[in-house]
Amino acid sequence: MTSTGIRLHAPAPGWSIDADVVVVGSGVAGLTAALRCEAAGLTTVVVTKAHLDDGSTRWAQGGVAAALGDGDTPEQHLDDTLVAGAGMCDEEAVRILVTEGPGAVRRLISTGAHFDTGPDGDIDLTREGGHHRRRIAHAGGDATGAEISRALVEAALARGVRMIENALVLDLLTDAEGRTAGVTLHVMGEGQHDGVGAVHAPAVVLATGGMGQVFSATTNPSVSTGDGVALALRAGAEVSDLEFVQFHPTVLFLGADAEGQQPLVSEAVRGEGAHLVDADGVRFMVGQHELAELAPRDIVAKGIMRRMQEQDAEHMFLDARHFGAAMWEHRFPTILAACRAHGIDPVTEPIPIAPAAHYASGGVRTDAQGRTTVPGLYACGEVACTGVHGANRLASNSLLEGLVYAERIAADVTTRHAEYRLHARVPVQVPHPGRPAHPLQAAEARFAIQRIMTEGAGVLRSDESLTRAAEQLQRLHRDARDALDENGKTAEPGVDTWEATNLLCVARALVEAALRRQETRGCHWRLDHADRDDSVWRRHIVVRLNPDRSLAVQTTETADFPPTRPHQPSQEQ
Repeated sequence: MTSTGIRLHAPAPGWSIDADVVVVGSGVAGLTAALRCEAAGLTTVVVTKAHLDDGSTRWAQGGVAAALGDGDTPEQHLDDTLVAGAGMCDEEAVRILVTEGPGAVRRLISTGAHFDTGPDGDIDLTREGGHHRRRIAHAGGDATGAEISRALVEAALARGVRMIENALVLDLLTDAEGRTAGVTLHVMGEGQHDGVGAVHAPAVVLATGGMGQVFSATTNPSVSTGDGVALALRAGAEVSDLEFVQFHPTVLFLGADAEGQQPLVSEAVRGEGAHLVDADGVRFMVGQHELAELAPRDIVAKGIMRRMQEQDAEHMFLDARHFGAAMWEHRFPTILAACRAHGIDPVTEPIPIAPAAHYASGGVRTDAQGRTTVPGLYACGEVACTGVHGANRLASNSLLEGLVYAERIAADVTTRHAEYRLHARVPVQVPHPGRPAHPLQAAEARFAIQRIMTEGAGVLRSDESLTRAAEQLQRLHRDARDALDENGKTAEPGVDTWEATNLLCVARALVEAALRRQETRGCHWRLDHADRDDSVWRRHIVVRLNPDRSLAVQTTETADFPPTRPHQPSQEQ
């Protein structure tokens, strides 16, 4: 894969450090990879956009899915995952997930994570949508992500893993042969370094999380601006299945004009017996699927949207009044507090809910070792497309995927370290931007992009809405390009403009993929193509960025992913 030569407009790096591997992101995937690499003796640097525990992991309420209970098996977990993925999962990738998952969870526990247990001392397991077994391990009732984040952060600090906080990664560095050579980054006024710098390393692991901020209303934190996917595209990597954005069915409804991060009402609430009802108290999911409220998320989200359309309503309700105060306080204290903070008491009234952008099932395409199509560049967690999630992620498989594939990446990086060690010490000439290769969007473009995406590429999509969104996004792209071509001007480099530029990059790729897929499958819902069409569309849509900043979109010939380019040893050995 040839680099595009495209980079963000930024000052030249004013400082640099060397490492064997740099991990970008400090969630479950990033810190697991970093801990395993450090334990193997590799000099590891973790770059994180905010503080160590400010990413998406700590917001995960439900838990980690793994076949840990009596009578449950990896094969049953595999079956549920494949059904949820609507024909688009890579079965081998899923098999890796479910067979290696229980061991990965146990290793997480040995790292220091404490899961809720029953009277017998065994892990207390619950059930969520799409699962036929109780296999969700949780912590602190509904604070699983926070506990996992705590344990991993403490372990990383105890091991002395080098951290660079408050740092936005900018672009991938590559050598003359197109191999990964590190990253450029900007430390945002805090930490040991300030301004733009570089971390030189022959292996880079992207664990940057999702891109939920591309929509107006999302469960994602403000840092989830698609930075990893945008970096990978500029570096020449392939991304796949971006059209499959999961909209979580039950997000606390704060009003039709609410923007930014919205409080999630975990699927585990339905797993414990809460009911979806309309304003008249009718359980509208009964009869739509054998699992009713516990159907896979795409089915539940569609059921809610249909009922909202039928009744011209802005939201539906989640009724768990029958739980009682004691259960709410013990099992779901975080959700209870969030609801009460917004004037809703779930103990005495139904919770108003509506779908909101939640999780990207697609991302940077990888193989079973987490390798992308750019030599030396890896990806894991939500930023990656391993093939595990298909067209719709099964509930609570995300934390498990982060654990399992981060371990596999660390093993691969360690194995290849001997091949790379000479290359890792070869000085890399950090390119000065000169004339910027990629014009920056003004900071306010972020809100325009979010409105365009919410209106045109949200839960309900059509050729008309997607075409309109594509044209509006292209106009933003063209206006910045033309301004650069005419007078060499671009928006002032900074966190806000870099984030807006990244959001536009991933938004364009997502919309082009959604336009290409003319069917309804999983969490991709086309009003003008209501049916699933396996004969034509049981395929993957792969997107690349061309050197002229246009998008190359192709559909695979089969449901199988083409192989990623194998890593080659450095020629300088």
